[in-house]
Amino acid sequence: MQGKKHYIEAAVKSAKWHAEYQKEMRKKKFDTIAVHGIYSMQEALNFNQGSIIEPIYMSTSQAYRDADEMEAALGYEIPTWCYSRIANPTMYYLEGVLAMLEGYGSGLETSAIATSSGMSAIMTAVEPFLVVDKKHPERPINFVATAQVYGGTFQQFAERKQNDRGIEWRKVIHSHDLDEWESLIDENTRFLYGEMPSNPGLAFFDLAEVAKIAHRHGIPLIIDATVATPALMRPLQHGADIVIHSVSKTLTSSGFGIGGVVVSRKNITSNIDNDEMKADFAVYSKLLPNRDNGPNISPFNAVMALNDIRTLRSKMDQFSRTTMKVAEFLEQHKHIEGVDYLGLKSNPLHEIAKKYMFLVDSETDDIYRKAVNRYGHLMSFRVKGGGQAARDVFDGFEMIWRATDLGRVKSVATIPAISTHSQQGEEGRKAANIPDNLIRLNIGGEHADDIIADLEKGLSRLDGKVFPVSGPLFSAAGASSARLQR
Repeated sequence: MQGKKHYIEAAVKSAKWHAEYQKEMRKKKFDTIAVHGIYSMQEALNFNQGSIIEPIYMSTSQAYRDADEMEAALGYEIPTWCYSRIANPTMYYLEGVLAMLEGYGSGLETSAIATSSGMSAIMTAVEPFLVVDKKHPERPINFVATAQVYGGTFQQFAERKQNDRGIEWRKVIHSHDLDEWESLIDENTRFLYGEMPSNPGLAFFDLAEVAKIAHRHGIPLIIDATVATPALMRPLQHGADIVIHSVSKTLTSSGFGIGGVVVSRKNITSNIDNDEMKADFAVYSKLLPNRDNGPNISPFNAVMALNDIRTLRSKMDQFSRTTMKVAEFLEQHKHIEGVDYLGLKSNPLHEIAKKYMFLVDSETDDIYRKAVNRYGHLMSFRVKGGGQAARDVFDGFEMIWRATDLGRVKSVATIPAISTHSQQGEEGRKAANIPDNLIRLNIGGEHADDIIADLEKGLSRLDGKVFPVSGPLFSAAGASSARLQR
């Protein structure tokens, strides 16, 4: 037996080497970090048979050399992959690259925890703050969050937090109004939360100023930046404490896996009496609350996400440029009453978005050689004629997929009022500015001309032109099965 001291000393030595390696990686450009992350050639040669790509560890647990190593590991005295509900090497590779990308250019120390979905990432980010104040258990708890959020977020806040547990959600209706944020905060407020750009209405606000408001009241600012990704905006750089992503969306544009991530800066602001949580929120969440609740990502979904992230910057550049062309087309169309896209100068929030949303490293690449704004590949548009007109247009698409998905390399559209935001009710949709005639459109990697042509097919239905969609009602597999049963 080696003894616990031997394992702890080896762990300290290993941690020092990894810290130095990551310190050097943080000096690299965004694309380099996205490609390599924290997986080194040395680790590949020493531990992974020289595998150039991060291996997928499809295992539930780790074995130990002896009792001393097991004791040290399960006491969190040395790094361990004791059980994949808590940690796994493949999960670690994903967490490492996302922590670096979110912290890119900020000089901040960051850490991340990958979760099973974007919704579990939101739960992971907010739950540690929604605890009883042991000194004042009689005090009610509240949090302040924008009303313009994804439908699932709305349900989690309205139903699971407010209705089930009595934790008040104070809604910010006009997120660009700083006075409105300030007016909703009191001594029992635990955090501020915003989604920017929001899904589907593209709400946006002055991030740095809202962060100042949060910190002035001794509470953290949590930002869902799923739509922007770190390629276009990194909220920690502007004062946010915690950033959330649905990894299922643009980060994993292939659509092969579900996942989420929480990235935090070290030493966050909070009025909760928990020094360990404040010192390193993501690691605390991984080793304690999420260890007990079990919402972490699977190794398979983690490696799917890793593979997509490598080309994130170039994809966001292309997707954003295509979306701008589509938005300009729709803005001039006779059947459209309004387009929600932050890249349009007509958008009242354009100037605020312009302050924060840039293609990372555009000023040093060979194409632009200057900082260029990019606004992502999510947009929405309102069809003249109301909800039925929107349905008619929607049903006319032949290439654009009708689905509730978002962030795909293939263009996808939905009508939020009857899908992603249906459960929050008419009052909730009104607060979030989601009318019945709004179509959400996620632009993919197709050529802009082909996307516009397909939109035109849908919109031409309002002129009485209907192009029948050809194709079988059932798949070939289904048809074969039906024949066999006859």
